[in-house]
Amino acid sequence: MQSRFIGQKSRLQFRPCHHRHISCSRPSLNQSPDEILSAFANLDHSRVKRAGFPEAVFGQGKTPTQMHLILESMANNVNEMVNAAYQSDGIVNSASTAIIATRVDKSVYDEILKIGPLKNGTMQYHDSARILSVRANALIDVNGNERTDLQFSTSQKSVVVACAGTTDLPVAEEAALTLSLSGIQVTRVYDCGVAGLHRILNALPKLRDPTVGCVLVCAGMDGALPSVVGGLVDVPVVAIPTSVGYGVSLGGISALLTMLNSCSPGVGAVNVDNGFGGAVWAMKCIR
Repeated sequence: MQSRFIGQKSRLQFRPCHHRHISCSRPSLNQSPDEILSAFANLDHSRVKRAGFPEAVFGQGKTPTQMHLILESMANNVNEMVNAAYQSDGIVNSASTAIIATRVDKSVYDEILKIGPLKNGTMQYHDSARILSVRANALIDVNGNERTDLQFSTSQKSVVVACAGTTDLPVAEEAALTLSLSGIQVTRVYDCGVAGLHRILNALPKLRDPTVGCVLVCAGMDGALPSVVGGLVDVPVVAIPTSVGYGVSLGGISALLTMLNSCSPGVGAVNVDNGFGGAVWAMKCIR
């Protein structure tokens, strides 16, 4: 049996797979960038008109080449949008210019840089938030400064981003940067968890400032801070649970359950570590 099996095994031939796998396929030299991009992405450039915020890139799991092509296309779309606005009334929606890729590790960003600069914009990496942003060329003048002949429409309300502990900073910064890159004024209140309740009380002037339209609160562990803030302010509170904590914190589920069971009315929760989602929700609250 053994010798017969070995004999059969030796006759097996490995044949190349002809199915199309994007992760392994190499672009043809005859393909245009748009053709290569369409093989793995169908970008939703009109989302900002429907939902009020442009499509963002979830960088985790994407290759550097895919990221480069996607960001190039997004920057080109913003350039076309800005140029069209300039030809009409010169008013540009600030949120529509945001080009954001979240969950991008520094090593991936370094590989993207090796591919080369973007033709339609300039990339910038934000280490603490793991965000890669792009500023479209149409927003910059010939001297490399922000254009002064454009008017940007944005909300007059600001947003406070608070986090319970220093280890919650990556999620808080993802939220804060998403807001600021969209033209929203952000006030940061960090390391103000309930273990030292005086810290959040000392921040009340910032939380209750009349220009504030929403407060984002990031917390892990017991996730109690959003309920405390919700009882102190008269604006919506977006609770963002983080995956910070010991043992039965269960990767943020414990904090999420606390936030969902908040006894403070006006507190709503997003998914664990979803700083980006919390930021977009806040923008819709202050609109």
